[in-house]
Amino acid sequence: MPRELTQNRIQKIWVPTKDDRRRAVGAPHFANPPTVIVMVGLPARGKTYMSKKLTRYLNWIGMPTKVFNVGEYRREAVKNYSSYDFFKPDNECAVKIRQQCALAALRDVKSYLKDEGGQIAVFDATNTTRERRDMILKFGEENNFKVCAANIFFIESLCDDPNVIASNIMEVKVSCPDYRDCNKTDAMLDFQKRIECYKKSYQPLDPDQYDRDLSFIKVIDVGRRFLVNRIQDHIQSKIVYYLMNIHVQPRTIYLCRHGESTDNLEGRLGGDAGLSAHGKQFSSALARFVEEQQLKDLKVWTSQLCRSIQTAEHLGVPYEQWKALNEIDAGVCEDMTYDEVKEKFPEEFALRDEDKYYYRYPAGESYQDLVQRVEPVIMELERQENVLVICHQAVMRCLLAYFLDKSADEMPYLKCPLHTVLKLTPVAYGCKVESISLNVEAVNTHRERPEVMGVSFLRAGLSVTSFIWAVAVHCLHS
Repeated sequence: MPRELTQNRIQKIWVPTKDDRRRAVGAPHFANPPTVIVMVGLPARGKTYMSKKLTRYLNWIGMPTKVFNVGEYRREAVKNYSSYDFFKPDNECAVKIRQQCALAALRDVKSYLKDEGGQIAVFDATNTTRERRDMILKFGEENNFKVCAANIFFIESLCDDPNVIASNIMEVKVSCPDYRDCNKTDAMLDFQKRIECYKKSYQPLDPDQYDRDLSFIKVIDVGRRFLVNRIQDHIQSKIVYYLMNIHVQPRTIYLCRHGESTDNLEGRLGGDAGLSAHGKQFSSALARFVEEQQLKDLKVWTSQLCRSIQTAEHLGVPYEQWKALNEIDAGVCEDMTYDEVKEKFPEEFALRDEDKYYYRYPAGESYQDLVQRVEPVIMELERQENVLVICHQAVMRCLLAYFLDKSADEMPYLKCPLHTVLKLTPVAYGCKVESISLNVEAVNTHRERPEVMGVSFLRAGLSVTSFIWAVAVHCLHS
């Protein structure tokens, strides 16, 4: 029997009535079953780098994801690491410990996906033998992560470039807890011997025979080539597309908002106003800043709104306009001040304070919508080297949340002041951020997280009437 529907007031979407408790308001809903991503490859091949970066991306687009690093379980079980002897294939005691650590991690994977609302789990380990991978597949079948239902996806990283391997060891491995009290030279030698231990039993994924029915991607030489086998759902497709766009070359990304606009001075939402006098000063200061950076082949991206383009014009360099970088659409609230919104649509004002990420402006957008809109921008930023993005407050928050691994709850309240440049430098497992004020006066447009007191319905009769009328007028003019 079809269930009755009601329109969710925050997201403005139709959902089963409130007596159906299977889905909480605002919670993501997935048609696909949970997915287990299994990393494969020798040590120092970038598996943990890919695991963490992929997890950050999947969480950002709304797919709850968590990494389960078996190395951390091993360090918990064996408090004092001695040497590479622990990883020798003939060290029976150590082999048993490592097997138990893998099983413990898998049990936590099961708990995360079945009991904690997780959608994707990343099993980060070497998984270099068929025996280990078959154990994972068997565990999946026993817990309904069926291979035939495309629940288990393998990512294998292959690299024989000695310079890349040495760089990975020096940048990440020698500073890991295993080598806390060890000098770098000794740590480097021990880790290289650890790799040799794994090489003796390494069995790469075989796309032609043994593993032909599995779903996987081989990332070869840090993305120089790829081999993709049996992609079976949209989650796997997104994973593959993402991995084929990222790179590890040094680069810098600069994020800033347009110069102060005349609408900013009046505290108005959205709109397409031009720059104020201070906004023009900032544009000139930004041009000087960019010149001082002396960046090779810097690309400049703007939105298609006047204030962003006017800011870029002062740079005197080519720039590319992206509609995806336009400010969040405030719908019927465009060009209003917050006080005007509160007066005309008190319920809407309160609803937005209640859940700013999922709240959708009537006939407009939510932050959740905005993330989907700017996803192509993130993909292109991952492909590029040095880029300056001149955008808007909500858009900049979305981009910043991706690079700094901020949650959906934190995203709408990230501080992105006018006339300030954020310099982002990707590092091993994250991103370094530097805030640079260009010392040009500007209004403060940041609104702190309010204390939500609940939605008042005392003026419902008046506000609903005016609300419906405003939506109708907006739709007629759209």
